[in-house]
Amino acid sequence: MQNTDFQNGFMLESEHSKELFAYYGLAVYYGQAMEQQLVNLILLTKMSQGKAMSEEELEELYERKMSSSLGQLIHEARHHITFSEEDIIRLNELWQQRNRIVHHFFKERIHETFSPEGRTRMIKELSDFKERAQELEVTLHQYTSEWIAELGLNDESAEAWAALERMQAAIFQEPYPDPDETK
Repeated sequence: MQNTDFQNGFMLESEHSKELFAYYGLAVYYGQAMEQQLVNLILLTKMSQGKAMSEEELEELYERKMSSSLGQLIHEARHHITFSEEDIIRLNELWQQRNRIVHHFFKERIHETFSPEGRTRMIKELSDFKERAQELEVTLHQYTSEWIAELGLNDESAEAWAALERMQAAIFQEPYPDPDETK
């Protein structure tokens, strides 16, 4: 085996590893996007309770909810929002899968990172999660949009919500390109 063959093979494996880490990042990103939509729904429930919220009060509540775990957010949202049975199942499944990805994915599967076949299996799992989380995030956004339309927020609360949306837009800018779309 020539040295250049070794270098070319190593480079391919290195690129494959980069792809694995890119999918991991996308999976985590869409898990956080789901969290964001749950926070939005919870904030709307607080705003719908009749008390006008100032921008400062809304930002303080937002910060508190953003420090909650995904499980806490799901439980609180379910307490206030009537989700479809299918959405509840998806929320619970994705919550469990997200926790495995964030807390155990590489610890439990480190041996798979050393082979192209193992990395390919890992990429598929991450890609599947990303797709499902992205779909659920869109569904949660629809719940949010519908609720905003139903609430008819008073002027102060509407201004506070608009300020919060601007703050969120700065945090969650357009995600990096999807590796599937750049092939």
